[in-house]
Amino acid sequence: MVLAGKIFALREDAALDALASKLRGIQVSRIFEDGERQIELETKVSELTLQDDSLTGIFSQDQIMEVFHRGENTHVPRTLEAPFIFREYNGKMLLIVLEKKLRANNIANQLSKTLFITTGEIVEARIPAENLKKFHDENLENTKIVFFDDIDVPNVDKLSLYGSELGDTSLYADYSSHGSIWYTVVKSSKYGYVIGLTRTSVVTVFSRVERQDFVKYIFDEVFPLIA
Repeated sequence: MVLAGKIFALREDAALDALASKLRGIQVSRIFEDGERQIELETKVSELTLQDDSLTGIFSQDQIMEVFHRGENTHVPRTLEAPFIFREYNGKMLLIVLEKKLRANNIANQLSKTLFITTGEIVEARIPAENLKKFHDENLENTKIVFFDDIDVPNVDKLSLYGSELGDTSLYADYSSHGSIWYTVVKSSKYGYVIGLTRTSVVTVFSRVERQDFVKYIFDEVFPLIA
């Protein structure tokens, strides 16, 4: 099963216990009107666990799905859950949301509103281009995909390479001289996982791995890349 996550950074200094106190017990309800029927939808934070070096929890949100059933469309509620982890690294409070990019962004904005009243206080954690290249080159023998952006060739916005031995090609050296790595898929030489990583700290693991091991991988290999 593919697992995905995205890393964010808090713009303000915040202690884990302070974050926990603000998030504990958060539960917001709203009503969806479906003709004569009312459906209660809930957004909440649950299963908060505060440890010495991290704060974990589950962000859950009810959504409405439109389903075609026996000749008509009907509305059905569903609950989406995403684990999250706050952890300090090198004096910076970082947040991992274990979801795909767009939903992770939405959850980060909602957590920002809860913690700081406004969006924009939880922002994308960025990996400098030179750090992503270093990470890629350390796993060069196991590269699968490389996307480049910030291309200096006129009218060329992005370049990409696919293959099992990209590091040995002259094209890789040529493309590297014209742009920066935006996204790469490599097999980690340390962990053996096949990992996709972007400069905006979206992490995807394509290998079979347990969630806790995926989080440990992010702590060990991705956190040190973040600016």
